[in-house]
Amino acid sequence: MKFRPCIDLHNGVVKQIVGSTLSDQDNQGPVTNFTSEKPPDWYALTYKEDKLTGGHVIQLGQGNESAAKAALGAWPGGMQIGGGINIDNAATWLDHGASAVIVTSWVFHGGIINLDRLEKLVKAIGKKHLVLDLSCRKKENAYRIVTDRWQTFTREAFTHGLLDRLSAYCSEYLIHAVDVEGKCSGIENKLVKLLGSWDKIPVTYAGGIHSMVDINMIEDLGKGHIDFTVGSALDIFGGKGFAYRDLARLYGSATQTK
Repeated sequence: MKFRPCIDLHNGVVKQIVGSTLSDQDNQGPVTNFTSEKPPDWYALTYKEDKLTGGHVIQLGQGNESAAKAALGAWPGGMQIGGGINIDNAATWLDHGASAVIVTSWVFHGGIINLDRLEKLVKAIGKKHLVLDLSCRKKENAYRIVTDRWQTFTREAFTHGLLDRLSAYCSEYLIHAVDVEGKCSGIENKLVKLLGSWDKIPVTYAGGIHSMVDINMIEDLGKGHIDFTVGSALDIFGGKGFAYRDLARLYGSATQTK
């Protein structure tokens, strides 16, 4: 179980937001927990110094390309990139230094998995460079994959069958529990337990983590093989739940193995 660091970008600035409040409406900004005065490359260099591999840069909407390139350029090959990735720009982001691209909306097109798109993407960049974001929200007593900045429900339910099916096309999964993302209100226990009983490719969970109680719960329910991301509760993002240095020391890539 490893700590995977993040750099979330909104309007070109490092922020922590409440994920469910993202919107395409120009006059309706997301609820923001933290806006950093430090540039994105500062975070990337910090993670590089601590050898925290496998983290991700997420572009939350338009206007983040320059900031994302700065972060990737500070640590070539050290972080993944997500947000607006498609067949036309995936290889370019790898050229800019991303270790892999993270994709949701372009693959879950029209409310279902578009296997033709998925197969073309894998052919273009290779399975090892593709991470599928299976971020989900509750609907009708099930978790469903959401796209378009987590606002659009697809018809795809989050199940072991879905994980089995898509694992042939990607190297990892990134999973945000969107209903609790950015709220520091505790993890989605049911979702983590579901992930804990599946172990075929690496999985990173994000959403609601606010204390060591949550980390211990992820380790227990996830049977030790689920990696995790901490955002708003982390001190380098203005939070009070965790000291970044503690997580880097206890759960860094150099000290943990799958």
